[in-house]
Amino acid sequence: MRAAALGGVLAMTATASFAADQGTYQLSSHILDISTGKPAPNVDVRLMKQVNGVWKLLDTKKTGADGRIGEFLPNQENVKNDGTYKLIFETSPYFSNQGAKSFYPYVEVNFNVEGDKHYHVPITLSAYGYSTYRGS
Repeated sequence: MRAAALGGVLAMTATASFAADQGTYQLSSHILDISTGKPAPNVDVRLMKQVNGVWKLLDTKKTGADGRIGEFLPNQENVKNDGTYKLIFETSPYFSNQGAKSFYPYVEVNFNVEGDKHYHVPITLSAYGYSTYRGS
């Protein structure tokens, strides 16, 4: 009983922290490994922006133990983040660390950012497939 209550408190704390990041940062992501039903930790993810037809690297982060990155694309006063972006998920090393081969060496997701809304761009992943959607 005590362990279940502690687990619930930790989950609420992680969720509250993730929600707080949404106010400071405009972009977040999450990887769920659907072959295990668990988050994918320690995956390198690059954020790039298209500027005058050329892709510019903005940031590189690793997913946390919960498979999430909540701190991409800071909201800054008087700075608009509008544009075309892509997230590149380095999936091959993740699967190698799991003792598996992956058909996709990386997953690239392109998307547009407009205004000051929060964008959540998650992927569900297995060694032979992936899916993405506009999350909340």
